[in-house]
Amino acid sequence: MDSTTWVGATARQISRAVRRGDASATQVVADHLEQIAISDPALGAFRVVRGGEAITEAEKVDDQEDLANLPLAGVPVAVKENTAVAGLPTWHGSAAARTPEVAEEDHEVVRRLRGAGAVVVGVTKMPEMGLWAVTDDEGGPTRNPWDLERTPGGSSGGSAAAVAAGLVPIAQGNDGLGSIRIPAACCGLVGLKPGRGVVPVDFGDKDWFGLVENGVLTTTVADAALGFSVLAGQAPAKLVEPSKLRIGVSLRSPAAGVKPDEANVSAVAKASKLLVDVGHDTVTADPVYPTSVALGVLATWFAGAYVNSEGLPVERLQPRTRRHIALGKTMMRAGLVRQKQRDAWRERSTQFFADKSVDLLLTPALATAPPPAVQYSASPWRKNMWANASYAPYAAPWNYAGLPAIVVPVGFRPDGLPLAIQLVGPPGSELLLLSVAGQFEVANPWQRHALV
Repeated sequence: MDSTTWVGATARQISRAVRRGDASATQVVADHLEQIAISDPALGAFRVVRGGEAITEAEKVDDQEDLANLPLAGVPVAVKENTAVAGLPTWHGSAAARTPEVAEEDHEVVRRLRGAGAVVVGVTKMPEMGLWAVTDDEGGPTRNPWDLERTPGGSSGGSAAAVAAGLVPIAQGNDGLGSIRIPAACCGLVGLKPGRGVVPVDFGDKDWFGLVENGVLTTTVADAALGFSVLAGQAPAKLVEPSKLRIGVSLRSPAAGVKPDEANVSAVAKASKLLVDVGHDTVTADPVYPTSVALGVLATWFAGAYVNSEGLPVERLQPRTRRHIALGKTMMRAGLVRQKQRDAWRERSTQFFADKSVDLLLTPALATAPPPAVQYSASPWRKNMWANASYAPYAAPWNYAGLPAIVVPVGFRPDGLPLAIQLVGPPGSELLLLSVAGQFEVANPWQRHALV
C-alpha cells in the first residue's frame, strides 16, 4: 500500500483504521474513486461508478458515533450488476435485460454490506444474464488486470477485475455454475461459493432453480472470511488452524473430453504438497460424475435462461443468448429440469466424503488458461459454449449439489497468468474451507494485485 493512499489496503486494514480514527471513510473512498478513474478505462470492470453518491455515503459513515460495531467501516465495495442497489437500474449484463425502473431498495446482501459500514462505489459488469464464463457486452470485453488480452472470467468478471486491479478491496458476486470461483481463478483471487441456504439469494425465479449463491471476491483469506460473515449475518469469525485433515485429490474432469493442462496439473500437485507440509494427509479420491449430472447441469443452465427471459424483449438480446433461451424452452417442455436428480447428486456428493473418508476435496480450478478477451457476445453460440466448457468445467457440479467450494491462488502459469486450485467441502464446511485456504496463504503467499 502506498503511504499516501489507501488503494491496495485490505478490507480489514481499512475498517480497522476507520474505526480507530486513523483514516476517514471519505478519504478512503475518494482514493479508490480516483484509482477507478485512472485504471478502469483500460479494464472495463464497472458498469457505473457512484462518485458523488459514494462520497456522501462515506461521510455518513464518518458521522456515526459508534464505529466499533461496523466490521466493514469505510470499506469501498463493488456490487455485481444483477444485484439491486437502491437508486440504480439492475442491468443484468445488457440494455435488453436491464430492468426498466431503478431499484427502490437494496438487495439483502447489499443491505448487509452497507449495514456493516461498507460504501458501494459502483456496480460491475457481467455477461448478458450471467450466462457465460467470459465477460463482454456490446461495448467491448472486460479485461483481466494480469493480462489485458485475456478475460477475467465470468460471470462475476467485472467484480474480479476490479478487485485484482486494486480498485476495491472486496466485491460482491454470485455463483450459479462457477461465476465467483472461475473469475477468482482467472484473476488470482480468493472466491468462496457458500453452500445452499447460508447466504440470502432472493433473486426470485432468476436464481437458476436454486443454483445461484451470493458471495465475495477478495485478495486475502481474512477479507473473504470477513465478507462471508457479513453476508451470512454472522459475527465475524476468527479462523482457527484446523486439526489434521484427510484431503482427497482429484484431477478427474466433470466434462467428457476436457482435461487439465500441464500448468493446472502442477497447481494441484503444488497444493497437495503444501497441504502435507502443513500437517494434513492427502489421498487420491476421484468423484464419479454421472452423465445425468452433466445433462442436468446443462438442462438447468438452458432452462434458467428461458425463465429469466420472460417479459424481456427477446429480439433485442444477443444471438448467443437467444439460442440459449430457445434450447431452455425445449428443456422445460421436455421436463428435463428435475429436482429429484439434483437431490440424488447432492446426496451422492455428500456421501462421497464419508465413503472416501476425506474431509475436503482438492481439484483444479480451471482446465486451461483464461480465454482471450474478445467480443464473445457477437460470436456464434457454439463458439461460446466451447470457450466456456473447455476451460472451466470444475465448478458447476458443486452448484448442482449445493455444496460449498472455494478457489485459492497458488502461483502463476508460465505465461504470467494466475494459477489456482479449488477446495470443496460437505454442507456447513465454509469456515473449514476458509481455514485451510488461510494455511495456503501463510505457506505460499501470493501477489495480491496485478500492476495495471
